[in-house]
Amino acid sequence: MVGKAYPTVSIREEGMRDGLQIEDKDISSADKIRLLDLLSETGLKEIVIGSFVSPKYTPQMRNTEEVASGFTPKPGVRYTALIPNERGRERAAPFKNKLSVANEGTPSLGVHMCDVFTKRNWNRSQAQEIAAWPARIEDAKARGVAEASLSAAAPWGSNFTGPVPLETLMDMLARQHALWDEAGIPVTTCGFADPMSWNMPHLVENTIRAIKQRWPHIIKWRLHIHDGRGMAVASIYAALRVLGSEEHLHVDTAIGGIGGCPYCGNGRATGMAPTEDVVHMLDDMGIETGIDMTRLIEAVWVLEEILGRRAMGHVSKAGPRPRGKALYDPNMPFVETFEHATHFLRGPEVYSDAIVPWTSPIESDQLKEVAGIQRSVS
Repeated sequence: MVGKAYPTVSIREEGMRDGLQIEDKDISSADKIRLLDLLSETGLKEIVIGSFVSPKYTPQMRNTEEVASGFTPKPGVRYTALIPNERGRERAAPFKNKLSVANEGTPSLGVHMCDVFTKRNWNRSQAQEIAAWPARIEDAKARGVAEASLSAAAPWGSNFTGPVPLETLMDMLARQHALWDEAGIPVTTCGFADPMSWNMPHLVENTIRAIKQRWPHIIKWRLHIHDGRGMAVASIYAALRVLGSEEHLHVDTAIGGIGGCPYCGNGRATGMAPTEDVVHMLDDMGIETGIDMTRLIEAVWVLEEILGRRAMGHVSKAGPRPRGKALYDPNMPFVETFEHATHFLRGPEVYSDAIVPWTSPIESDQLKEVAGIQRSVS
């Protein structure tokens, strides 16, 4: 889209929470703190450090207190945690000097479009979620909030109940909007969580278009979408296509593309949009992120070391698109393995054992042109 003016974008890193929670390996507090401190040095502005949930159902989060106590906060980075109930608030309270945890942000009337999923995940029905709306509105009024949000989970479909028609979603959002109108609190934001990976670019685009047409005053958007079917990055791009420069898009991502909910039916295969892949796309589109790609990739490599397996993202394996002096050596040998491919950061020593089939240097007029351009800009 030539000349397209994109919205501003912010990223919340979910690898420590949504990412690690699905892993069955016993990950030590020391390793989690090491990874969290590395993420703090990447330029990310918001990082979820974990969740204060029952270790009976989410064993990986058993040591969240130790992580919260042990990590080193970096000025300018907002650290948050998932706190689902009063017991979670009690556990998080000692770390209020480090974490932004309670009664912050734009209030939302959340609802799952799939009654089965919310019963599996939160042990409550969709009807119970809706019944809680009045209390949320009263709390927002008591706090004197200036704006509110519409939100829905599983907005495009469910592994258990099938697709959600756009009309059904819009009706649910309209119910929320009417209640905020009645409370006298303007709606400026709309957010979607897609735990079961039903996002598709055209669905995301059509949904945002419909909302913008009906409620043009909504200019802030939040997407927490999973990548079990490989569409998360494409769906984020679809959102960017339909949003203007006066709007803001907040996206949740996870380094390495790890993540998933044990209640959705896809386990570790669910994944999330890989942070490094999203940042690579945004940087190439000219959308400012302030994130250091090299440090981000290095954090993914540490994550893989901790997990003992490769993560699901792409840029950490193949590297960013090379430009200028980062262009590959035309006489490099065969590059066949994942380890060989890390030459983009680790240098030629990683492929020193590779096959070299050519007997003389490769020559090309295009290489001469590239060399000339590099000389002119250096």
